[in-house]
Amino acid sequence: MQKKLRLRNRADFSRVYRHGRSFANHQFVVYWFHKKDIEQFRMGVSVSKKVGNAVVRNRMRRMVKEIVRHHATEIVPQIDMVFIVRKGALSLQYKELEKSILHVLRKSSLIKRSQR
Repeated sequence: MQKKLRLRNRADFSRVYRHGRSFANHQFVVYWFHKKDIEQFRMGVSVSKKVGNAVVRNRMRRMVKEIVRHHATEIVPQIDMVFIVRKGALSLQYKELEKSILHVLRKSSLIKRSQR
């Protein structure tokens, strides 16, 4: 995922948490906030220490970023979004994770209408 498409500082994460909306399933929570002054979407991933050690957390972070990168053309532009990984995601294979992420995005209306 390109650096310009990532949420990097604490203020951006806080803005999304405070003013955004959310949707969740057993594996992920997604918070999103519409931001008119950006062209594409920006994304951040948060994985708690409760999920696992640093190796596990970084692996989950990389997998989520990769799945979103593959589906970037389907995601609505001009939003900031934050994925929170839950413990339920640890036991899933890549295809199941992809299905779960797309489910959460579809339910939160972050997939373009033509792609539905």
